Amino acid sequence: MKTNSLPLWVGIAVLAATPTRGCAEPPVMHDPATHEQLAQALRQAEQKDPMKNLAVSTGEDPLVLNPLKDLISQSDIISFQGVATLVPKRAILQIPKNYRDRMALQPGAHVVGWTDFYAINRGWITTVEVSRTQAEGNIDLPDETHKLLSKGGNLVVATFMGGPISVLPLKVPENTAPKPPAGAVTSKPETPNTKKP
Repeated sequence: MKTNSLPLWVGIAVLAATPTRGCAEPPVMHDPATHEQLAQALRQAEQKDPMKNLAVSTGEDPLVLNPLKDLISQSDIISFQGVATLVPKRAILQIPKNYRDRMALQPGAHVVGWTDFYAINRGWITTVEVSRTQAEGNIDLPDETHKLLSKGGNLVVATFMGGPISVLPLKVPENTAPKPPAGAVTSKPETPNTKKP
C-alpha cells in the first residue's frame, strides 16, 4: 500500500516557515509577590493618593441651587389611541381645538419614542424642521411656516434633525427705538430765567 507523504511535507514546511517569537531566549521566571511586597505597594499607593491633597469643597450644594427636574415637568404629552409620546415644552407650535384632548396621557396608554409615535400618527401631525438659531430664538421662523400655522388644521411640532425641539420666543433687542440722526437735538436746551424784578 502506497501512502501519500505530501501532507506531511506541507506540514513540516509550514512549521519551518512560521517565525518563532522569543524562542531564542528561554522565558524568564519570577517568584510570586509575597504578602509583605503587596502590603508595601499598597502603602505607597495610598501615600501618593492625589485625592488626599484635594481641598474640601465649600459653598452651596449644587443640588440645592439647581434642583433636579423630572422629565414629565419639562415635556408635553401627546396621546392617541392607546399610544403616547413626550416632546419638549415649546416644541408644539400649534394645537388645534379638536386635538386638545390628545394633549394629556390617556389611561392605559403605552409610551413610545417620538419616531414610532409620529410614524403611526402622520395623518394629523405636521412637523416643521427648524435650525438651531431659530430654536434659540435668534432668527424668526420663515414666512412659509407662519402661513402653515395660520392655515393648517394639524398639530404642528418643531423638529431639529428629525427629533422634536423647543422653540424659544424670538429675542427682541432692548433698544428697538430708532436712533436720532447725528447732530439732532433730542431735548430742549434749558433757558436761564431772564425775568427782571
